[in-house]
Amino acid sequence: MDQSNRYADLSLKEADLIKGGRHVLCAYIMKPKAGYDYLATAAHFSAESSTGTNVEVCTTDDFTRGVDSLVYEIDEAKEIMKIAYPIELFDRNITDGRAMLASFLTLTIGNNQGMGDVEYAKMHDFYIPPKLLQLFDGPAMNIQDMWRVLDRPMVDGGMVVGTIIKPKLGLRPQPFADACYQFWLGGDFIKNDEPQGNQVFAPLKETIRLVADAMKRAQDATGEAKLFSANITADDYREMIARGEFVLETFGENASHVAFLVDGYVAGPTAVTTSRRRFPSQFLHYHRAGHGAVTSPQAKRGYTAFVHCKMSRLSGASGIHTGTMGYGKMEGDAADKAIAYMLERDSADGPFFHQEWLGMKATTPIISGGMNALRLPGFFDNLGHCNVIQTSGGGAFGHKDGGAAGAKSLRQARDAWMAGVNLVEYAKDHPELKGAFESFHGDADKIYPGWREKLSVHK
Repeated sequence: MDQSNRYADLSLKEADLIKGGRHVLCAYIMKPKAGYDYLATAAHFSAESSTGTNVEVCTTDDFTRGVDSLVYEIDEAKEIMKIAYPIELFDRNITDGRAMLASFLTLTIGNNQGMGDVEYAKMHDFYIPPKLLQLFDGPAMNIQDMWRVLDRPMVDGGMVVGTIIKPKLGLRPQPFADACYQFWLGGDFIKNDEPQGNQVFAPLKETIRLVADAMKRAQDATGEAKLFSANITADDYREMIARGEFVLETFGENASHVAFLVDGYVAGPTAVTTSRRRFPSQFLHYHRAGHGAVTSPQAKRGYTAFVHCKMSRLSGASGIHTGTMGYGKMEGDAADKAIAYMLERDSADGPFFHQEWLGMKATTPIISGGMNALRLPGFFDNLGHCNVIQTSGGGAFGHKDGGAAGAKSLRQARDAWMAGVNLVEYAKDHPELKGAFESFHGDADKIYPGWREKLSVHK
């Protein structure tokens, strides 16, 4: 059934829709299956995303038609389809009238992903109008709150030097806490790896007690504040709250030094919102483990990493992993800095839409995955600043002199970049950074040819 007469209106102008302020706009890359008309398939997609079905039903009335989503632009050659969703379609809380990400996903990435006439459809960008934007929670905390704890400037306080204790699973509580202590002698921030929680060989309560003690000892030894991100992800929101409350009670006077990590993709918006609302004074560390199942460029359905990260700001993430933009081991390239800009700026351009955030608190980019001290300057050059949280596993513990030296090398790379000093020159007077050149000599040879002679290091 061709529904384009009802669910498509190509006379609509995007500028007018934005000016009107009552539509969420979504841009997809969509391809119909062979033998299906592009506009008819787009209209069917729009119908399934809002008020329609595959037949005319007797319960439709004039009001229902007024909240139809509408295809307003197509470019069959480029496979671009844009749909306008009236804001009235989106579910609101009965308790406080707030908007919810679950409803956004249900409509815009819902049954339409399984339609028989669609070869593939993937959301690449979306626009939220001011009237709906103000109903989302947005972040309560971000990197500025970490800078405050670390006694840094509140503007351009620089990279928070972090790590993930490796191996990601298999360490018992005491070896894990010992590794935390060693890193904290040189670095700022340690996070649980995303699968870590309450394993039988590492009970959460025992591990957290030892980590809290390691933090106290590291702070005493260095005279500097330290930060820890504890994984509270669970299927049951009550379990998340129980874990969070135990962590805060155990860290006690250092509770403000604790972030809560939530696996936001696998546990979903409910888990993110549980942490955001129950613990608004804690940094909400959004880990996106599993997102590649839909966001990878190889995946033709779902949504992109850009869309995923933009949604995280709406739901209240203090920080989210954004990848390494081609400078580490994970999928991505330098153009992914647009993700960071959409997270951290009040006004930013996406691949299809410009978004004004109207003062909503920024979400901090978290970079991890194959980064070490030698790769950081190029990353910062591409991004244009170093106000990120960085979590190197191998880049810290792969240092020839251990985790503390690895942490110091990362800190020194940040300091060199902020001072505008070439990394090789800086390494001459900083042994930990020099050690990073020796530890990661493959990267050193590729990025800094001639470094061996300059640093008097020979094979």
